[in-house]
Amino acid sequence: MEIRRALPQDIRELLHCLKMRSKYAVLLVFVISLVIIEKENNFISRVSDKLKQSPQALAEANSTEVSPAPAKNGSLASLQELDAAFSQLRSHLYNITLQLSGDANPGPRRHVLLMATTRTGSSFVGEFFNQQGSIFYLFEPLWHVEKTVTFLPGGASAVGSALVYRDVLKQLLLCDLYILENFISPVPEGHLTPFLFRRGSSHSLCEEPVCTPSTKKVFEKYYCKNRRCGPLNITLAAEACRRKQHVALKTVRIRQLEFLQPLVEDPRLDLRIIQLVRDPRAVLASRMVAFSGKYETWKKWASEGEAPLREEEVQRLRGNCESIRLSAELGLRRPGWLRGRYMLVRYEDVAQAPLLKAREMFRFAGLPLTPQVEEWIGKNTQAPHDGNGVYSTCKNSSEQFDKWRFSMPFKLAQVVQDACAPAMQLFGYKLASSPAALANRSFSLLEEAQPAWVT
Repeated sequence: MEIRRALPQDIRELLHCLKMRSKYAVLLVFVISLVIIEKENNFISRVSDKLKQSPQALAEANSTEVSPAPAKNGSLASLQELDAAFSQLRSHLYNITLQLSGDANPGPRRHVLLMATTRTGSSFVGEFFNQQGSIFYLFEPLWHVEKTVTFLPGGASAVGSALVYRDVLKQLLLCDLYILENFISPVPEGHLTPFLFRRGSSHSLCEEPVCTPSTKKVFEKYYCKNRRCGPLNITLAAEACRRKQHVALKTVRIRQLEFLQPLVEDPRLDLRIIQLVRDPRAVLASRMVAFSGKYETWKKWASEGEAPLREEEVQRLRGNCESIRLSAELGLRRPGWLRGRYMLVRYEDVAQAPLLKAREMFRFAGLPLTPQVEEWIGKNTQAPHDGNGVYSTCKNSSEQFDKWRFSMPFKLAQVVQDACAPAMQLFGYKLASSPAALANRSFSLLEEAQPAWVT
């Protein structure tokens, strides 16, 4: 007691403060422990409930089609369901970790636009960004705009359409997803819609909390691939977009790079533009398969030579190549507003070295390449056979990218080469001088990629 009185007043106050902090620290640890225990109890309870469900109930909860399983397979179905539950939990915990690390050191918020045309491999490349847990990724949201603008009375000019696309794109990059309600048909009610195009191609729209309990009475035209969700709640999607550290979007509906200048200069955005191109001969070959009805004239002319190839068809092809070339030339000129914000990528280079090109694209965008992205690339680029369907993103990419050479008639390749020669020269695609050269795999149709393509 005498010693305590002998201590100076400021030291006694310091000791008192330390004791109070210790008490609060103990209380805080106690509260956190209670929360963790409660969370674990809830999780164990949910897993236990899942294990008690019958195989049929599990199928109803996790599949759009019920496939009755024999009773003897009940344990197997339960284990599969448990494995799925743990996978979802791991994904959820990973996203929380990214958010927490982002709060500690958020860094700049990046916005990435993957700009391409149809059948150039943009769905495949877009998956690189979709697999990164801290990125809010949207797949072709401008599809709805195209459908609405196309059917306006009298149609819309190319410039008018581009301006509409640009303004909608800006709002989406700013996480204002409500802008899409003006274009989705039928019009969403209460910010709910089951009609968002290819919703299942965006992990961010199919994970909690955006994935709400499914409603069996509602027809879901575009549904999530690996789990059943209710109609898309646009409010929850917009909130998820704002919570994610970065935003990425892929579209085949913007051709003119110059129209994006206001977005690049918008102080609210930190935009990086990746323009993806592909050999126009390969693009035409792919479109003739994917959009068979629109290319009947081409197919008949190539196979039979009976139906004449209309000049307007060739002009449309030439116009497409020119718009792509003009945008690339603008990006490669490095105007001040675009410097450091434009990258040109050939699909063929991605197909031959997907992990290397993914690293380059993520480095350009200022984003970390996570193990999840690397794992997806490994699984989906070394498949023994291509995935089912023309829209599959699962391919043996190093063998698939130039197989068009062995099925395209040489006279068809000649038409493309004549119409698209300037673009092919810019992008380093060699012209085939004969049928033998076209079909000879030892003769590469690719020049070496240029370092200057990253600006």
